[in-house]
Order: sequence, then structure tokens, then C-alpha cells
Amino acid sequence: MGFFSNLDTEGYDRQYSDKELLKGIGAYFKPHARRLILISIMLILIAGANASLPVLVGRGIDMLQAQDNPVLLAILTSAVFLFGVLAWGANWVRRRMTVRTIGDVVLTLRTDAFRASVNHDLSFFDKYSSGRIVSRITTDTRDFGEVVTLVTDVTSQFIQAFILAAFLIKTEWRLALGIFLFLPVLFFAASALRNVMRKYTRLGMRAMAYVNAKIKESIGGIAVAKNYRQEAAIYGEFESANEESYQVNVRRGFVLSSVFPLLNGLGGVATAGLVYAGGLTVMQGIVTAGAWYLFLTSLDRFFFPVLNLAAFSAQIQAGLAAAERIFALIEAEPNVVQIARIAPPPLAGDIRFQDVTFRYIEGEDVLSHFDLHIRAGETIALVGHTGAGKSSIAKLIARFYEFQAGRILVDGQDIRSFDLAAYRQQLGIVSQMPFLFAGDVAENIRYANPAISDEEILELARKIGNGEWLETLPDGLKTQVGERGNRLSMGQRQLVALMRVLAHAPAIFILDEATASIDPFTEWQIQQALNLILVRSTSILIAHRLSTVKAADRILVIDHGTIIEEGSHETLIAMGGHYAALYNTYFRHQSLEYVEHARELAS
Repeated sequence: MGFFSNLDTEGYDRQYSDKELLKGIGAYFKPHARRLILISIMLILIAGANASLPVLVGRGIDMLQAQDNPVLLAILTSAVFLFGVLAWGANWVRRRMTVRTIGDVVLTLRTDAFRASVNHDLSFFDKYSSGRIVSRITTDTRDFGEVVTLVTDVTSQFIQAFILAAFLIKTEWRLALGIFLFLPVLFFAASALRNVMRKYTRLGMRAMAYVNAKIKESIGGIAVAKNYRQEAAIYGEFESANEESYQVNVRRGFVLSSVFPLLNGLGGVATAGLVYAGGLTVMQGIVTAGAWYLFLTSLDRFFFPVLNLAAFSAQIQAGLAAAERIFALIEAEPNVVQIARIAPPPLAGDIRFQDVTFRYIEGEDVLSHFDLHIRAGETIALVGHTGAGKSSIAKLIARFYEFQAGRILVDGQDIRSFDLAAYRQQLGIVSQMPFLFAGDVAENIRYANPAISDEEILELARKIGNGEWLETLPDGLKTQVGERGNRLSMGQRQLVALMRVLAHAPAIFILDEATASIDPFTEWQIQQALNLILVRSTSILIAHRLSTVKAADRILVIDHGTIIEEGSHETLIAMGGHYAALYNTYFRHQSLEYVEHARELAS
């Protein structure tokens, strides 16, 4: 495994120029223009007060040398104190406003990044690790906020240096010129290392995102790991990712830590030169001792912003790299493309696939020139071996993926012309592993229809086995389901998921039925809930239970993306074809006849 093998960019990443980044950052700060103006005023006050202190002290030294006056000393002391208080007060106001503004910007940025993520289609999450996406939304937005605070500090120091420059030129332009001529050397040295720092900062962030992804994957699959006693294996994978992150960040640290000593050494050379040249001018009477003090004090104030800029280059480059990664996530193009945003009327649920071609991977078609007509209100069951294309048909109807050719029509309208959110409001979907959010049963049922009351939920629940399934829950509708519903059995999760669809009353219902075995009584309850949904929806059932298959108006047998048989259960059994073989392999043992025959043999 190569050193940077896990640190590749994501497919949606792009490199932004500094101009593009600043433009994007500026767009987020624009709504806070008034605060920014106040912060700028405070920065100028801080810089002016700090720049005035060495000038005031330098002039005071000359005046005290000329006349020994205690009153003058008291005035000088008071002035220094007042300027210090002014700088402190302005800095306090500036920091409060800066923290508030940056907090608001980071809040908006994080919200936009999260909204962009949840609006992506499922293919985006199939391709990119959710742990790395989380890292961009949380860690990168935080790093960006921290760097803006640093930039305001360095900006204050630069303003201070510009104010001092005017005094230095007025005092002795030849010494000032020597200082100014040395500044480009420092700028050039810092700029030369900038691209290297940006590169290693990016790698450090990718390494941290990889660690986050490993942690999320390990915690999410901890039950499986414990079941197969693989705790040591997942620890080893995490340790490997963590070690890789460590190595990347150590290399990054070596690069960044060399910057400040280099520039500090150059600053020391300049200081020594000014001490020598300034000493000569004092001895020759060209400048006063106070002016020499002003130059020596100002030298630090000139070099300090440049040195700080270099010292904080790690953070500044981290902030720019963070902004780059966040903007890439926000601006990533969706794979599912709508050609219009028509608000669909209440749908009848007539669905047509016309010459549809679909693939997940280039060159490997799942559906090729596929045609299908599902009539409004009809219930169809899709059966076939794993990988036949059953789930793909359902996902295309739900617009979770983009098809590459052909058309899908719903009530005669191209599915791509509907407003996506409004269209999905008329869909009800239950996946093979029903997902429940942490909270109670009622909250999960109400998820698709927030307006439904507890009384209405109870009324629906009693239609399923007279509500007996609620009695198996410790606190009824108030029973806490736990993370991902892990406090409930698989059958209970399915019933809650189906109740959620019942409360939603969708025009089109898609069920990817779970393969897990459940007891006959729970299966009967689930079938009752299904029947309540089927009578008022166009339904697409990816069936794994015989009871579900028999409930369909029409059964479609799918093989390699093609419908090879269709009809009722009895018709297909009589044909003795592919469905009959599937029945004997997967469904026959679920039939009443098979169970009774097995009992006879056992007795």
C-alpha cells in the first residue's frame, strides 16, 4: 500500500485559485457588511494606537534629553497609558464582533454544506464515503472559522506597519528605505513556500477524513465485528489509518516548521544591519537617539506581520484548503438531473418505462432498452435472482439514480420534469432494512406526516391485527426505538415502517421486502398492513415472501434486466418456467400445503 494510497481526492473535488476562493468567501461575509465595517474601524484604531506608542516614546526621549521636566514625563506616561487603554478597548470590541460574525458565517457554511449533501442522489453516497463527507461539514468548517480570526490579527499588524512607515520616512528616509528594501526578501521567501504548504495541508485534511471514515465504518459495523470476533481486525485497520494520518501530518509539520526559523533568521540579519547603520547615524549626529529607538522598535513591528504571516501559514493554508473542500462539496453537480420543476398534481400512479437503459458502472448495463407499463392502482411483484435488476427499477421510479437513455413517464409526464421534492412527497418507500430514527414509535410513524395526531395513529394501528402488535411494545407508541431501531425486532421495525407509509398515504408505494425470517403471526400482521396500503396505491413490491407475491395483481420475473415472464401466481406455476423454479427454490416451503405435508411426514 502506497504512502498516499488512501488520500486521493474525491471525484467532485476541484482546485480553486486564490481569487476564486476569496470570491466565494466574500459571498458569505457580504451579509455582515455592517459588522465588517465596524471591525475595520476597530482594526484601524488598534493599529493607530499601537503604531503611535513607539513614535510617542521616541519623541519623548528626545524631549526629555533636551529638558529635564517632571511634568513632561507625567504627560508622556499618561499618554502611553491612554493609548494602551484605547488599543485594549478597541481590541475587545473587535474580537467580540469578529467571533459573532465568524460564528454566523460558519453556521451558514455548515448549513449549506449539509443541505448540499442531503440533496445529492443515492449514487453520490454509494461512491463517496459518508465519513469523509462528515469531515468536510464539521472539521473543515471549524478550521475555516479559526483561520479568519488569525487573518484579522495579521491584518491589524499590517495596518500598524503602514502607519509606522509614514513616521519612519518623515524621520529618516534613508534608514526607512533600508527596511523597505528588505521586506520583499521576506515576502519572496514566504511566497516560495506557500504552494508546498498548501499541498501538505490538503494531504493532512484528507488523512484526517480517512480516519473519520474508518471510525464511522467501524462503529457502524461493530455488531458484525463482535459477532465474528473481529475487534482486533477493525482496531488494526483503524491503527493503520491513524498511523498513515500521523505520518502525513509529521511530514506536513516538518515543512511548516521550517518556515518560521528561515524567516526569523532573515529578520535577524536585517536587525543587525539596522543596528549597525543606525548606530553610525547617531554617532555622526544625523539622527537623534530617540529616532534610533523608534527605528529599532519599528523594525520588529514591520517584520512581525510578515513573520506572523509565515508562522500562521499552516493555519492560513489549512483555512484555504478547508474552504476549497467545503466549496467543492457545495458545488458538486448532482447526477440526477431534472429538465423542469413542475409541481405534480395528485398522482394516479400510471408508470411507463420506455426503452430505458441504466447502469451503475460504465459498460455494465443493468437495464437495456427496458419497457414496462404499470397501470394506475396496480400492484406488481418483482421476483428474480439477486442482481437481476429488481431494486434498480424501484430506485429509478424513486429518482434515486439517473438513467442513461429512454424515458420514464408518470401519469404521461416525463419523470424528469417534476419538481423532485414535490414528486417524492407522493411516494412511500420501505427498504429491505427499515431505518428508524432515534426517538419513540409515534415520532417515527409521524415522520412522513407531521400533522397526524396520536389518535389517528392509534386508529390506523388497530386496523392491523386489532392493534395487538402495540401490546408487544413496552410503552406502546411512546416506546423508544433506539439508534436505527435496534431496540425493536425486525418484524416490529417493518410494522413501524409500514405504519409510516399508511400515515403518509402515498400515490406510489415501493417495498423492498426484508428477507429476514419472522414468526407467522407477525407475518400475518405485516400482510394486513400491506393490504391497507395496496388498496389505495400503485405498488411495486420486490417480494421475498410468498404471501406478498400472491397479493400482487401481476408478477414480473426479471432476469438480467429483462422481463422474461409475467402473470398471476397460478398462471406462472402452470407454465412451469423460471417462476416455477424460483417458487420451488425460495417460496414453496412458505406455502400452507408444504407446511401441512411436512407435519404429516413428521407424524
